[in-house]
Amino acid sequence: MADSTGRALSVDSASPELVSAVTDWFARTLDVPEQARREWRESGVALLPLGERFDAIRMPDALVQAAVNSTLPDVIAWHLVHILSGPVVYDQRTLGGCYYALVRPLGRRGAWRFQDIAPRLGAHTHLGVPRLTRTAPPGTYWVVLPRFEGDLCEPSAVERLVIAGSAVLSGTDQ
Repeated sequence: MADSTGRALSVDSASPELVSAVTDWFARTLDVPEQARREWRESGVALLPLGERFDAIRMPDALVQAAVNSTLPDVIAWHLVHILSGPVVYDQRTLGGCYYALVRPLGRRGAWRFQDIAPRLGAHTHLGVPRLTRTAPPGTYWVVLPRFEGDLCEPSAVERLVIAGSAVLSGTDQ
């Protein structure tokens, strides 16, 4: 959820109906949606399966920071809102910190060509998805909130970000 300047809106400023719809959309990834709601209540993060409703592309801190030329969380968030136009989760507890861009499932449409530097996680994988009110550290939190039920990043936008970050890290960005 973002305003016209690209700043993330708080869940408090969204309608209760929208928050409920988005929460339900994520909870329905489980056979028993109440399990996700219980995990959000108890720990703030629900472990959700990938591959049917959405996939996640795991991008290390260094890759994203190189792509946006900043290490400042607010600057990175601003860029991610504008570049990816979809939800992004941050987990500082894994692999030194990673951003997870949520994208539509790949299915049989082809391969993700950046698996070695920004792995696409799908079927047979789970992702810790924070409750919508977790928008700051510690732990796993939303950098960019979903704007509506089913909101996802475009894979081509994530691809451009990965290419930009890779070019900077490899020194080929002139």
